[in-house]
Amino acid sequence: MRTKPSISEIDAQIEKLREKRRSILAKANERFARAAAKAGLAELDIPDNELDAIFEEIGGRFRAGGKKASGASA
Repeated sequence: MRTKPSISEIDAQIEKLREKRRSILAKANERFARAAAKAGLAELDIPDNELDAIFEEIGGRFRAGGKKASGASA
């Protein structure tokens, strides 16, 4: 029979998951930062609210219809 994990074991698991989450988010952030820099967006003065709207649109395109071929027009 399997014993119940102790609170300290659960806390350790939670901390490991938090660290894993931080690592995944950092990798995703680096990926998007590289793409933005490659596209020259880092050099432009684009207001945050406009960037938010643009990324929402991009996210919506990929969520709604799945991945589309590069260069496809909507």
